[in-house]
Amino acid sequence: MSLLEAFKLKSSIPETYFTMTEEDMFERVRSVKKQLGNKLYIPGHHYQKDEVIQFADTTGDSLQLAQQSAKNRDAEYIVFCGVHFMAETADMLTENRQKVILPDMRAGCSMADMADIHQTEKAWEHLQSSFGDTILPLTYVNSTAAIKAFCGKNGGATVTSSNAERMLQWAFTQKERILFLPDQHLGRNTAYALGIPLEKMAVWDAIARELEIEGDLSDVKVILWKGHCSVHEKFTVENIQSLRDSDPEMRIIVHPECSHQVVQQSDMAGSTHYIIQAIQNAEPNSAWAIGTEMNLVNRLKKNNPDKRIVSLNPNMCPCLTMNRIDLPHLTYALEKIAQGDPENIITVAPLTTENAVKALERMLARA
Repeated sequence: MSLLEAFKLKSSIPETYFTMTEEDMFERVRSVKKQLGNKLYIPGHHYQKDEVIQFADTTGDSLQLAQQSAKNRDAEYIVFCGVHFMAETADMLTENRQKVILPDMRAGCSMADMADIHQTEKAWEHLQSSFGDTILPLTYVNSTAAIKAFCGKNGGATVTSSNAERMLQWAFTQKERILFLPDQHLGRNTAYALGIPLEKMAVWDAIARELEIEGDLSDVKVILWKGHCSVHEKFTVENIQSLRDSDPEMRIIVHPECSHQVVQQSDMAGSTHYIIQAIQNAEPNSAWAIGTEMNLVNRLKKNNPDKRIVSLNPNMCPCLTMNRIDLPHLTYALEKIAQGDPENIITVAPLTTENAVKALERMLARA
C-alpha cells in the first residue's frame, strides 16, 4: 500500500476530494464563503499551508485566533484551521449557538498529548505529598481543555509564549512553587530569564512517575512537565555551530519552545509574533536563520524578499499534525456546512469549560 493510499484510508472524507484539481477546490471554497457570508469565519494559524491560509479571515497564534473567534458574534460556523486544542479553546470562548469545526480530527498536537488529565492528577497528588500546598499550576495554551481546567480549578492560569514571563511573576506572588505544563523548554527558558537558576528546577517524568532533580528538594522553585514540541526540539546546538562556522553574518532567532541550550546560543528568542515582527522590522539585506515551523519560515522568506532567510535546521519539515488541515479537508468541511450537515464539531463539556475559562481569564486579566 502506498503512502497516499494509506492516507486516504485513514481520512474520513470521500476519495473524490483527493482527485479534484487544486483550482476546482479553490473555486468550491470561494463559492461556499460567498454563499455563507458573515455566517462563516475561518481563523488560520501561522503554521498552516499556503493553500489553506489564503482563505483565512484572520491569521495568528492559537490564543489570538480563539479570542478573535470569540469577538465574532455574527459567525454561526467557525472553521478552525489549526489543531485540536486550538479549536477547543475557541469553543470555550464562543457562544453556545456558534459551532467550531476542525476540518480534520487527526490534527492534534504531540506536545498537548504529552500531558493528559489522568497523569496530571496523579502527578499533583505526588507533588502535594512532597511539597504540600505550595504549588501553583500553570499551563501553556498548547494543552488540552482538561489540563486548562485542572489549572483553573487549582487557582492557576494559562500562559502564552508572549506573556509567560509576566504570568510566572504573577504565579510567584500566589505560591512558592510552580508546576509548568506541558512544555519543559518554555518553562525552563522563561524561569531562567527571570533569574531562577537551573539547579532550582526539577522535571516531572509522567511515564516513570518520578521527579528528576539534581539539588535539594526544598530548593525547587519550578517543576517542569517532561513534554516538548516535536518541531522545535529538532533545532540543535550543532545547527547553530554549523551556521556560525559557515555564515557568521547570519543572525539566529528561535522560538522559546526550543531547548535551553539552543535559546542560550541564539541571538534572539521569542514567540511567533515576536519572530514575525523582528523579521519584518529588520534592516534590508540582513540575514536570518529562524528556528521555528517550516511553513512560517517559508512564508517569512516569501514576504520579505529584501532579506536573506533560511531555516536554522536545513532538514526541517513542517509540523505534521498541523499540516493535516489541507485543501481537500477544508473544501469538504465547508461544503458539508453549506449542505446543512456540518461534521467534526468540537464541543467541550460545560464543567471543563467553566474551569478552563477561569485559567484563561486569569491570564487575560494580566496579559
